[in-house]
Amino acid sequence: MIVNVTHEEGGPAASRWRSATHPFLYEINTWPWLNRLSTDTGRRIDLGSVPDEHWDAIADLGFDAVWLMGVWERSPAGVTIALADGELVSAFEATLDDYTPSDVVGSPYCIRDYEVDSNLGGRAGLAAARAALARRGLGLILDFVPNHVAPDHPWTTTHPERFVQGTAADLRHDATSFVDVAGRVLANGRDPYFPAWPDVVQLNAFSPDLRSAVVDTLRRIAEQCDGVRCDMAMLMMNDTFGRTWGARAGDAPADDYWPTVIPAVRESHPTFHFIAEAYWDLEWALQQQGFDFCYDKRLYDRLVQGDAEQVGGHLLADRDYQEKLVRFIENHDEPRAATVFDPARENAAAVATLTQTGARLVHDGQMEGRRARLPVFLGRFPTEPVDTDRSLFYRSLLTALGDNTFRTGVWQLCDRSGSPGNDRTEDLVAWCWDGDRRWLVVVNLGPDTAIGYVRVPWHDLRGVPCRLVDPTHDAVFDRAGTDLCDGLYVELGPWQWHLFRIDSAEEHT
Repeated sequence: MIVNVTHEEGGPAASRWRSATHPFLYEINTWPWLNRLSTDTGRRIDLGSVPDEHWDAIADLGFDAVWLMGVWERSPAGVTIALADGELVSAFEATLDDYTPSDVVGSPYCIRDYEVDSNLGGRAGLAAARAALARRGLGLILDFVPNHVAPDHPWTTTHPERFVQGTAADLRHDATSFVDVAGRVLANGRDPYFPAWPDVVQLNAFSPDLRSAVVDTLRRIAEQCDGVRCDMAMLMMNDTFGRTWGARAGDAPADDYWPTVIPAVRESHPTFHFIAEAYWDLEWALQQQGFDFCYDKRLYDRLVQGDAEQVGGHLLADRDYQEKLVRFIENHDEPRAATVFDPARENAAAVATLTQTGARLVHDGQMEGRRARLPVFLGRFPTEPVDTDRSLFYRSLLTALGDNTFRTGVWQLCDRSGSPGNDRTEDLVAWCWDGDRRWLVVVNLGPDTAIGYVRVPWHDLRGVPCRLVDPTHDAVFDRAGTDLCDGLYVELGPWQWHLFRIDSAEEHT
């Protein structure tokens, strides 16, 4: 279905994206995705010439926005550094059976400039893609990398004061952490828990001039999309940055980085969204600093570990906090879900993730059961078969989640209990949605049959006959509404679930 498009802030407004409190996001690794489309069609495809059926397919699955990962101009210097790294080249060879050096197009996080790469269609191509998405009601998310840029980024020569500086002695004694750029020694970008990244140089979060330049950069980006996913956002927080760089960073400003940058961008683009890649339990702090959504890595880790009790405990957090989390079981930084979970566990984890409150993220290839985790430096995917069962499962689930309740409704955790002498609820998790329709979700996150009672908070159902419809299993049950309030008996096999739409029995008479 194509929805009408309005215009706002100088660009097309995506109506579905604008209205979704709990959006569904689709991540695309742009360069290899376009390469695959070009191979499939037998002609060169860029962002401006993506066939309509591909945008239609994403919209029809119910997504509210597309994250085009890696559209900015990549660094030739970064390509040279990658090709000289034996471990990286080994990874490239392990991923592509017919690998050649020309497959290395550069890292999307080693940015030479915030201009759309000409190989992908340039700014005009991106504008065409954004307009195509907006005609379908979808928003467009792009990347912003606050911590570092490529060594051949224009700022390294025009504004070296925006970077963390080093000395000739630093370069002599620690050449893996410092680099000479046009006669100046600059620090390589880093995460405090790992060695420096050799292909990028470190921006100084404490520099007022940098902050001003970042606001200008983000305003230009905001003219071209509806939001940004901010790479490793927590690295620029005053406390984190100060601990990482110490005296090299200078004195910390009174105001933190993000509360300075985000409001300034929103002065001119008030509906622009900021999404944080966030770790180290700093999600709440980043939400308070202005982010609309932050990665929920903790839920992902607990699903991978298979600890239903830990998952349930995580979901006890305040709803205001949970509504600003991004839930996922796969993205370009994590292994492919098909390699982490067996099929039954992946189904249960996907249901548990995609029916949560907050934003929900699906990675291109996840629904097809792709197994190869592509190094971000590569410009094409390996050839892999589609897992038909995976694809059918995801399409069935996303069709059910097309109900607007999962975007605009109210989520609530449900109480559960066991029966005397037969408490087998430890692997059961349950929650419900109230909106255009009502839904109850119960998932067994364990390898054994789980039995228990689940209670919904809707006391108006007492005395009302109800029909429970699970479109993912093509199942229908008639139950008394009083049972739902007092405790619905549930018995689920290993890694099974109920996704019940709660209808009144009168609707089916």
